[in-house]
Amino acid sequence: MAALGPFETDPHLAVAVSGGSDSMALVLLADAWAREHGGRVTALTVDHGLRADAAREARQVADWLAALGIDHHILRWRGPKPQAAIQARARDARYRLLDDWCAGAGALHLLVGHTQDDQAETLMMRLRRGSGPDGLAAMGRERMLHHCRLLRPLLDLPRQALRDFLSTRGQGWLDDPSNRDTRFERARLRDEMLETEALAESARRYGQARQVLERETARLLAASCRFHAAGYATLARDTLAQAPEDLRLRALARVLMAVGGLEHRPARRRVERLAAALGGETAPALTLGNCLVTAVDGDVRVFRERRNLPAPLVLDGGPLHWDRRFWIAAAPAGYQLRPLAPAGRTALRREAPEILQCARLPEAAFWGLPALVDDGGILAVPHLNYRRDGAAGADGMPLLRFRPPNAASFVAFGVASAGLHTISMEYAEGVRGG
Repeated sequence: MAALGPFETDPHLAVAVSGGSDSMALVLLADAWAREHGGRVTALTVDHGLRADAAREARQVADWLAALGIDHHILRWRGPKPQAAIQARARDARYRLLDDWCAGAGALHLLVGHTQDDQAETLMMRLRRGSGPDGLAAMGRERMLHHCRLLRPLLDLPRQALRDFLSTRGQGWLDDPSNRDTRFERARLRDEMLETEALAESARRYGQARQVLERETARLLAASCRFHAAGYATLARDTLAQAPEDLRLRALARVLMAVGGLEHRPARRRVERLAAALGGETAPALTLGNCLVTAVDGDVRVFRERRNLPAPLVLDGGPLHWDRRFWIAAAPAGYQLRPLAPAGRTALRREAPEILQCARLPEAAFWGLPALVDDGGILAVPHLNYRRDGAAGADGMPLLRFRPPNAASFVAFGVASAGLHTISMEYAEGVRGG
């Protein structure tokens, strides 16, 4: 855990616990560590509702943890379930539920029980898909979710070591039948895996290379890129052009992810075409990854494009991540939130032309701005400091912060330590005694 710090003085660790050997070992170890450091652990089990036994298994986990004095909550994935890409969609739903719980509880760290075996399987899956160096780095030790840090403290430990540890404590675990279901690629791979440790070591080395590239990309962005609170970015064209090609492409991709509210960066070949077009004497306006990209004089500007903006929605008073770009901590209930769009800008030009003049935003920056609307039309556009005069409830309009799921310069890709293949039995004794 120390390698994943620093932590606050009384850390609150949320731990995802399915009941399998990996997560059961993790919650016991995390609980002992948290107690030693004046903190606490909350275990979270997600019931996806995909198997008849899931609810029973969640209750079994609750009973085990209650006997150990560990706080535990069951989170349920409600609503219709997918018929295709089941594991991927279940994973997305699981992380969303866990992340939202952490936001409500004020937990800054979410621990998951991925092991050396999981790392090796991920590397093999990506090799088969022809992934590049970043993909072959597999899973990092940490990454940011919307509300917390996701941490993988067991990434350098083999699964068998964790099972041996549980056995010394007399602690049982569950075996998820989906882990043996050959409909899923990861389950098929488990029958083929031989050199788990060597594969995980390869992923670690790719991870080290990725760390260097990401650090240099962050430096390039610091030197060349400025973000505006209204959700667009400006890059210095000459600085970008003089950078090595791989860094230039990475920087462009990171900006596209932030401005477009993307979870994953666009395909490299598409970013290559964009970079080539921007390098010409006359660069046309282009679109990629929900973004409109223009070259004006010495600048490259990246805006949210007009297409695929969210449909108008009625606010319910709760927090909201609008268009995966703007975060509203407390949205006033009953009002409607929608993109400003051309019609809204035209209305503002008629009703409050001085607001548009003072804002001094590029034309393309207006379309993707969030606007608060009531029966009388546009009530407020926070990024333009506009509130309609005399409107009921116009005071205390919400603050919308530009907060995409992936910042342009983000937490470095964490790499597992080499050579850590056993759990210290001295520490295990400490856990047993605690």
